[in-house]
Amino acid sequence: MGSSRLISRRRQDQGFKWARISMAVLATIGVIDTGSITLSRWGWLGAIACPGGSEGCDKVLNSAWGTLVQGENFSVPLSFVGLIAYLGVLIMAIAPLLPGLSENKTELSRRTWWGLFLASCGMSVFSLILIGLMLIKINALCFFCFLSAFISLSLLILSIIGGAWEDSGKLIFRGFLFSLIVLLAGLIWASTVDPNRKDSFSESQGSAPVVQSVSNQDKINLAEYLTNSGIVQYSAYWCPHCHEQKEMFGKAAAAKLNIIECAIDGQNNQHALCQSKGIEGFPSWEINGEIYSGVRSLNELAKLSKYEGPKNF
Repeated sequence: MGSSRLISRRRQDQGFKWARISMAVLATIGVIDTGSITLSRWGWLGAIACPGGSEGCDKVLNSAWGTLVQGENFSVPLSFVGLIAYLGVLIMAIAPLLPGLSENKTELSRRTWWGLFLASCGMSVFSLILIGLMLIKINALCFFCFLSAFISLSLLILSIIGGAWEDSGKLIFRGFLFSLIVLLAGLIWASTVDPNRKDSFSESQGSAPVVQSVSNQDKINLAEYLTNSGIVQYSAYWCPHCHEQKEMFGKAAAAKLNIIECAIDGQNNQHALCQSKGIEGFPSWEINGEIYSGVRSLNELAKLSKYEGPKNF
């Protein structure tokens, strides 16, 4: 009787508990990693110190591949997708360990192990795509990206070891098929947003995209006031948020701003000046000796600079 109960209990708990706990810990680190980046990109958190230098992280995270969706007044950074993925892994890892689920534990355990395996397969493949983009296309290194890739690969290894799989053939087949789908989708996405494509809005190497929006007189007046007041915008040609900031002003007004190019490979750059100012994110505004990072609304710039003219922006 005791032996049969023991066998029944073991069958109920597919896989190893230590593997689930380890995956939950790694997923939590991934949530902190991607969550911090996302909050920083949304302006809800200050600039994040990047080991090895902030310029590489800024160039990677603000590249064309760093943003999934870019709207007129909002953006969805790629790190947000990573945040959702890590949250999903965390939930699947701990769900069978929670009390009160004993009746459905066998099925829940089986389904969550498959979910953990396929999710970690997809995350690992996509992380490798991003590492390739970082090294080949962006030519910059980002600690947070390497950390995320390491976590994803570790999750994959743990899901393979910890799942106590009985049918390795089915595991390999499903893993290969799902990884292939993610690989093809990731490569298509990467090529679609590549700023070096012929249909890209970047006209030449090291130069910022051309501003397309139209300025009204109030926007022009604000831009002239900012420049005359010694207010500077620090920018990088590859930064989509810098372009977004200039689009808020419009073509005529943006041309009147005092914009400093910080990218070391940008045209007419003043990289040394940007370093001396401690610029850690783009765009950044220097207003009355204070540095304000991130995209700012025109009303906010008017308030910070004490602009008192008409504000029909």
